[in-house]
Amino acid sequence: MKISKIAVATATSAALALGLAACGSSDTPAADKPKADASASGPKFAGQTLTVWRLGAPNEVFEKYMTDLNTKFTEVTGAKVDLQWVPWPDAQKKWTTALASGEGPDVTEFGNDQVAAWVAQDALADITEVAKGAPDFQQIPQNLWGYETIDSKIYAVPWGGGTRAVLYRKDWFKDLGIEEPKTWDDLRAAAKTIVEKKGSDVDGFAFNGGSDANMSLSPFVWSAGGDFAAFEGGKWVGKLTDPAFKEGFEYYTGLVSKDGVSGKSRLNLNSVEISQRFAAGKVGMYVTGGWDIATIEEQSKGKVDADKMGFFSLPTKDGSGPAPAFQGGNDIAIWKDSDAPELAAEFVKLAAGKDFGVRYAKDNGLLPLYPDALAEFASDPAQKAFADTFKVAKGFPADPNWAEANDTKAVLQNAARQVIKGDKDVDTALTEANKELEEILNQQ
Repeated sequence: MKISKIAVATATSAALALGLAACGSSDTPAADKPKADASASGPKFAGQTLTVWRLGAPNEVFEKYMTDLNTKFTEVTGAKVDLQWVPWPDAQKKWTTALASGEGPDVTEFGNDQVAAWVAQDALADITEVAKGAPDFQQIPQNLWGYETIDSKIYAVPWGGGTRAVLYRKDWFKDLGIEEPKTWDDLRAAAKTIVEKKGSDVDGFAFNGGSDANMSLSPFVWSAGGDFAAFEGGKWVGKLTDPAFKEGFEYYTGLVSKDGVSGKSRLNLNSVEISQRFAAGKVGMYVTGGWDIATIEEQSKGKVDADKMGFFSLPTKDGSGPAPAFQGGNDIAIWKDSDAPELAAEFVKLAAGKDFGVRYAKDNGLLPLYPDALAEFASDPAQKAFADTFKVAKGFPADPNWAEANDTKAVLQNAARQVIKGDKDVDTALTEANKELEEILNQQ
């Protein structure tokens, strides 16, 4: 981990907060692939195949988007697309395996906070010239390129921005006379009412302890004035033992350990698994993004449709407004060992260009990054929670090793489980977690 990279990432992360998660291009050996022939008729890349990894669980909306994108790509280039869907919780393992085995994609989707970690492992291609040479990309505000730019080089293209809010059963709220929570006390009371009326096997406010757990924890921490770590004096200093962090952490874990609004037997579930329980009528509220609406409708076979779901911003403790949530987004990048980098660049330019880029964001429940489309999005009452939250959104430590602390080592997830189960008191759990977090973030 180079200090220069940390410094750039920290600076760009701050800018972002002001402004607003191997070779394998085909089964055919590279030597056997058709070569581009300028004198031949037809598109330049006719006969080639590009391997593209999309993250998440495919549904009708996502598949329609990819079908249209791939059809247009083939029309323009002559090449075909080998599309592979990778569940978000499996992505880290998939990329790690690809890096070690050489059996990776040509193009892959990424969470924007993960780019630095994979650049540090030399997994992504430098696409500075591609990014700066595409006219559409020049319309994306410069402050939205922070996660993607390291040491003045660009390694990914922003595809869609986003933050998270609380998805809730709007029909349950109406039936039970619950108003949208405006304070922490309101949230606790609403969750308890849901459990009391719907049964103990229902989570009033589902606890997330999986790979994306900190998406749910962070709004409570940030709105209390806390943070995970800060870059001070040339190194990362953990902030998990600060009173403000402790306040948010205690409230969130207390929803399970003290208030019983989420089952202790479900402390390892991630948002994908929670959404499945939501579709089955077993969750009243949880933190997620707009992309879950279509998936839940499909999984519930229409029993939980869009009319029964709504979003609200997680509130601050005192009701002063929306709590800051993760300043997220998804990127698209070229795998460094792709043997078809020029073709991969054509896919990236098409996918993240204005037409398909805006559609990608909207279809995935994300914020479009092109200014005119974003302004239109913010005027939609159905998106108010995300627009309001996005104004105060924040980022996790912009360090290449954050993914290890967040995903691989699950530092905060383990601390939360220890506290909820009564294995450790809050002070002990956070002191130990803080030490581990500092060691991980400051690895060379």
